[in-house]
Amino acid sequence: MNEEYDVIVLGTGLTECILSGIMSVKGKKVLHMDRNSYYGGESASITPLEDLYKRFSLPGKPSESMGKGRDWNVDLIPKFLMANGQLVRMLLITKVTKYLDFKVIEGSYVYKKGKIYKVPSTEAEALSSSLMGIFEKRRFKNFLQFVAKYDQEDPTTRQGIDPEKSSMRDVFTKFGLGQDVIDFTGHSLALHRTDEYLDQPCMDTIKRIKLYSESLAMHGKSPYLYPLYGLGELPQGFARLSAIYGGTYMLNKPIEEIVVENGKVVGVKSEGEIARCKQLICDPSYLMDRATKVGQVIRAICILNHPIANTGDVNSCQIIIPQNQVNRKHDIYVCLISFAHNVAAQGKYIAIVSTTVETNDPEKEIDSALDLIKPIEQKFVSVSDQYAPTDMGTDSQMFISRTYDATTHFETTCDDIKDIYKRMTGSEFDFSEMERTKKDCFGDVD
Repeated sequence: MNEEYDVIVLGTGLTECILSGIMSVKGKKVLHMDRNSYYGGESASITPLEDLYKRFSLPGKPSESMGKGRDWNVDLIPKFLMANGQLVRMLLITKVTKYLDFKVIEGSYVYKKGKIYKVPSTEAEALSSSLMGIFEKRRFKNFLQFVAKYDQEDPTTRQGIDPEKSSMRDVFTKFGLGQDVIDFTGHSLALHRTDEYLDQPCMDTIKRIKLYSESLAMHGKSPYLYPLYGLGELPQGFARLSAIYGGTYMLNKPIEEIVVENGKVVGVKSEGEIARCKQLICDPSYLMDRATKVGQVIRAICILNHPIANTGDVNSCQIIIPQNQVNRKHDIYVCLISFAHNVAAQGKYIAIVSTTVETNDPEKEIDSALDLIKPIEQKFVSVSDQYAPTDMGTDSQMFISRTYDATTHFETTCDDIKDIYKRMTGSEFDFSEMERTKKDCFGDVD
């Protein structure tokens, strides 16, 4: 270990593993360490089920009705991949898809006045949806057609909407959309967590709705994908990419000290040895004095022996509860996966509820979501602090990732990866730089 590296990475969360893979492909000498004995950090998938009980300090063992412990791979952080999103692009370009199998999530639903409805995202679905009255359907259809054709560079597609000056509220007003339609458009299609977007320039929201529509068009049932055996497979796939390009991996390594000289990182001390480096990437838990708390997220992992009611008995789906519907500032999310994804025993389902904490009684905040999925066989509740870096690494060359947020997709995680990349290299992130340049020694690349 007493060697010189270009980059040392601490923690094997998805952000860290993707950056480790990118740096290795770029020819950097990378050492990647984790104090844990497993990959994934905060975004790990826990197996066997007994380990999940231990992690949440639940007494006793899982009941026999839960099946074999090894049949379970339970994500600590629930997220899906947008089929046409940034993470899928990263997986395809790096060919990490070769190590993973995905399934399409079977439906996307939205909560309105105590009931759940399928999210209409095509003109045909909009016209048959019971979410809207007949005149609303027509206006919504016109809105979707406008978004599909909208091109920032082509003024003829704008219909008087300025991408930089017109707010999203202006766009909704122009098309005469009512509050309920605005709610599911902003939160279930554009996937905003709050209503702050309404008074911001409309271009970001238009791009988000386009991403949803393009992702949906790729597979039909929903815009979301999920890897078989759980999200823990993702960091491991990128770790394998890094290893193929010469990256060195060490799990179960206690980190005793991050060595800094004259305000700049020079190495990491572990078990009495110092590995030297020019740059460091880590999650906030390794450098708490250079990060600040920016909020909390509550997550409730719920084991069910039934699909969620009113979803057509699908074995996977997402339900979004827009904040307006339950008098909150942030949306509540439900992600459902099951035995069909090799993450649960036969006939079992995992529903994970998550939201940004707003009060001193976080569990009460998710009651409306828990009511939708009852009865619940077993529940594991966590409240996690969220951190963001206070040191952006310009002088110290230490680059700290952000804690995973309450969103149920990876777009914000990919934004963080691109931001760290830019701060490390001084240049904008370019997807083409992730392309593999040589044949694997295992013969993975055709």
